[in-house]
Amino acid sequence: MKIKHYLYNAFIIESGGKKIAIDPGGLFFYFFRFTPLIPETEWKRITHIFVTHGDPDHYWHLDRVANASNAHVICNKTMVRNIGGKTLMLGPRDKGLAFTTSLKRLHTISVGETIQLDGMSITGIQTTHGELILKFGPFSKTVKPGAGVRVGWGAIGFEIRIDNKSIVNLGDTLLHEKEWQEVDKPDVLMIPIGGRAIHNTMDEGEALKAVKIMKPKLVIPCHYNCPAFFTKKYNPADDQKFKQDVQAIGSDCVILHKGDSVEL
Repeated sequence: MKIKHYLYNAFIIESGGKKIAIDPGGLFFYFFRFTPLIPETEWKRITHIFVTHGDPDHYWHLDRVANASNAHVICNKTMVRNIGGKTLMLGPRDKGLAFTTSLKRLHTISVGETIQLDGMSITGIQTTHGELILKFGPFSKTVKPGAGVRVGWGAIGFEIRIDNKSIVNLGDTLLHEKEWQEVDKPDVLMIPIGGRAIHNTMDEGEALKAVKIMKPKLVIPCHYNCPAFFTKKYNPADDQKFKQDVQAIGSDCVILHKGDSVEL
């Protein structure tokens, strides 16, 4: 199994003939363009796409990747509506909560539900997106997820059991100490750590509590020190200190920069 990281929560997992993409979003940086996080050269061979929520940095290119690859798409049931007899997903580039996107191979899941797909066992995990602070020069705006708000819409994590390994990806989330007790010793935990300055996800200390709860073999920190809004380190975090703390409690930890990979 090979896992490659592409900033934020964008990952490619290759195992047993499957090529899984997680959160094929966009990089919001120069000239207000959401350039692809996962390179277009990877798109055609992708077999499955997992979506943790509808924010642009996680979701912007979902339909384009799905159309290029004819991949299966797995998401929270709240990302889908039946409108006029058609099953439609939240539009990746639409404003607000507009359900406009039709996909051929769509599979939905709820928190606590398990589905079987192509030899994989997939379980939905409770997650909660924190508030987002948008800064434009001296001005800022705080957006809190909730009914009718696009930020954090459809938030869910996944436990993916594939080829005798368990992979957990939490997307963007705050800490859930009680709900995550059921996640036991996954082989890999992909966890956000960049919530120190803007608390849209866990910070390093909260992520360490999650590691203590789940006891994974390998931890991959994500969603931190990313370029966004004309800064090169949005959601800042100290990944080296986090790695030391993780290893001190008995789990391994690997830091993957853009395009880096690890093999299991």
